[in-house]
Amino acid sequence: MNSIWLVSLLFVGISVLVSYRLKSKFSAYSREPLFSGLSGKQVAEKMLRDNGIYDVKVVSVDGFLSDHYNPLNKTVNLSPDVYNGINVAAAAVAAHECGHAVQHASGYPWLNMRSKLVPVVQFSSGIIQWVLLGGILLIRIFPQLLLIGIVLFALTTLFSLITLPVEFDASNRALAWLGTSNVTNAIEYPKAKDALKWAAMTYVVAALASLVTLVQYILIFLGNRERD
Repeated sequence: MNSIWLVSLLFVGISVLVSYRLKSKFSAYSREPLFSGLSGKQVAEKMLRDNGIYDVKVVSVDGFLSDHYNPLNKTVNLSPDVYNGINVAAAAVAAHECGHAVQHASGYPWLNMRSKLVPVVQFSSGIIQWVLLGGILLIRIFPQLLLIGIVLFALTTLFSLITLPVEFDASNRALAWLGTSNVTNAIEYPKAKDALKWAAMTYVVAALASLVTLVQYILIFLGNRERD
């Protein structure tokens, strides 16, 4: 049990550092004016049009780095700093979210798979910690509870792992477009690429943390069976 807490604390620390680095990068690149003069909203709309997508709306949502694509109502949701920003960071984030819209329009299999897992993960996330805690406390008399928790946690881990190719592919699509659309110039492009790299790192850390924690719970379950 102690090993699980130590691993969790380790990855929490790494996650905080990566998040801090991402925010500092976003802040720095938000001060880099975009030579093309396009706002994040305009960048998103242009990328959608250039990819033949006309049924997706670009809207502003509250929050900081709350940007996301919603496949259910086909909206690219940009935070105010990105939606209104005329800078490298805004262009990079807007293009990345449109990368998800392009994935959706082209039937990208990893995105489809992740979308199908969303209801399951939403259900699991609400109870998983309590099931795992109960499973640890009752492992000697009701080990099946921990096994149920492991299955639920495995689904969330699978979701985190599937998210990796989805996010990396969206960034690759965004960067390919930014490199040919004249939205960014030769000086701005590497900065946009760097910003998206650090955004992707947050997903990598989350996936690794989930995978390692899953292994820890499996070892606890197997260790209890060996003692029986």
